[in-house]
Amino acid sequence: MATQIKFGTSGWRAVMAEDFTFANVRRAVTGIARYVVSQKASGGRVIVGRDPRFLGETFCAIAAEVLTAHGVSPLVIAEAAPTPAIAYAVIRERADGAINFTASHNPPEYNGIKFSTPDGAPALPEVTKRIEAEIAAIDTVAQGGPSQAGAASARLDPREMYLTRLQEIVDFAAIKKAGLRVVYDPLWGAARGYPDSLLRAAGVEVATVHDCRDVLFGGHAPEPDDHLLEALREQMRKMKAHIGIATDGDADRFGIVDEDGTFFQPNYIIALLFDYLVESRGWKNGVAKSVATTNLINALARKHGVELHETPVGFKYIGELIKQDKIVIGGEESAGLSIRHHVPEKDGVLAGLLCCEMVAKRGKPLGRQLRELFAEVGSFYPQRENFRLTPVVKEKFTEKLRLEPREFFGRKVSEVVRTDGLKLVFDDNSWVCYRLSGTEPVVRVYSEAGSQDELQKLSGLAKQWIFE
Repeated sequence: MATQIKFGTSGWRAVMAEDFTFANVRRAVTGIARYVVSQKASGGRVIVGRDPRFLGETFCAIAAEVLTAHGVSPLVIAEAAPTPAIAYAVIRERADGAINFTASHNPPEYNGIKFSTPDGAPALPEVTKRIEAEIAAIDTVAQGGPSQAGAASARLDPREMYLTRLQEIVDFAAIKKAGLRVVYDPLWGAARGYPDSLLRAAGVEVATVHDCRDVLFGGHAPEPDDHLLEALREQMRKMKAHIGIATDGDADRFGIVDEDGTFFQPNYIIALLFDYLVESRGWKNGVAKSVATTNLINALARKHGVELHETPVGFKYIGELIKQDKIVIGGEESAGLSIRHHVPEKDGVLAGLLCCEMVAKRGKPLGRQLRELFAEVGSFYPQRENFRLTPVVKEKFTEKLRLEPREFFGRKVSEVVRTDGLKLVFDDNSWVCYRLSGTEPVVRVYSEAGSQDELQKLSGLAKQWIFE
């Protein structure tokens, strides 16, 4: 029986040699090719790219072959390229989409496929459902598919067009003028030579760690999270750097370290950049955040008189608002953001560079900026935890999520939000949000309170509510 290929919040991902096989890649790309053909009177052009994972070049060649067989012209990117660079290339080249072989921040044994639509955005559920239906349709008939010859594979290099775009957005002169010292960690990923080359070209002192291809990503997930950035911190100490920036395997996510070595969680980076962009660019057209992202952004939206959009988890929903020019910035607590007049896709390279600009222009480290923000609008302490569930507990808890609680261990529930999962907001503006994973027996629990002590109490109650 063929593996079911399902596109989740960010494409289809699977373990290589288990489900991510040559045969299944052919099935997935065939489904995408048939979808593209169904949207065009004739032919079409699709960009094919990858991150630096094992066999990426081979998967790109397979995709080009399958697309060509369906009369779709592939534009193949030879080198590993960041997801946001591929998204920008889709827009600039007026392509009919992009197939990107990446498992993003997942461990090295994984690979995946992200499909972008002609607007450069991650495919919305209505598109991925159509692709899944096309895959199911080919599974019911004899394999082989069309054999017509399409246009020969063309090559594409998105690097220069994307770097030029970043130079238009980020004030590199201000970063240089401030004498900022920066360390960059690409975590062996697709953005090697991207932000650091721009900073060097502007005359900024920058050092890079993990600046080579390693398909095993140092033996762990290429995730720019606190516990994996010690090499970045060590280099920062050596050169007395003002900021450290990092990107994940495909550079759609970011990790930021302050001058004292403190890792700044994405919730705070999104909030700080929102405040900074309103201040520096004068933009006030709106702000977007996923339902699981800090309410510090809500408080800043009120402060600036800006409309707030709260979306389900999945950057594609924020991407839609960027396309419609409804927001200054949109972000998710899982380290994805993009801004007005840019790609409707997560951009970890841009996030790091904007943080450099913000520190340079404000002349203050991130910690001080956050303390000043708390003094203005109140303090917010968010966190995320994952809990594994037995089948019995999961069934019972799934039923519980359908309830409309009016009280939560003595706390009055002032609002029940069902944008994605179940979010309970309390009278003191603290909240807890539960989201069941669609791929494993796990519940993700997001909590936020006004102090660390209150957060610990709320976190304990949030866990108790699952298992009671």
